[in-house]
Amino acid sequence: MTKYLFEANYVGEGISGLLREGGSKRREAVVTALASVGGSLECFYYAFGETDVVGVFDIPDQASAAALSLMINSTGAVKLHLRPLMTVEDLDEAATKSPAYRPPGR
Repeated sequence: MTKYLFEANYVGEGISGLLREGGSKRREAVVTALASVGGSLECFYYAFGETDVVGVFDIPDQASAAALSLMINSTGAVKLHLRPLMTVEDLDEAATKSPAYRPPGR
């Protein structure tokens, strides 16, 4: 399973739907959507400012995460951004690798 940080903003009818249904119903919708692709919700928070919703979920693979993102964003009611999260051990492993790279102009 891969963990993803998600950030979402309600847009247009999504805002009206949130006001009509309330926050817990929208969280339930996220839990159901994640379960449909084999995922689970770790945490879900409402915020204000630049981001309306933030949280973390586990999902089996990138294709499932992409499918979920495409489906949610296609509604036009929510703008969803996903960021894969790495463990400390993932970063330790990355630090042992030496990719070949030449910076521009060198």
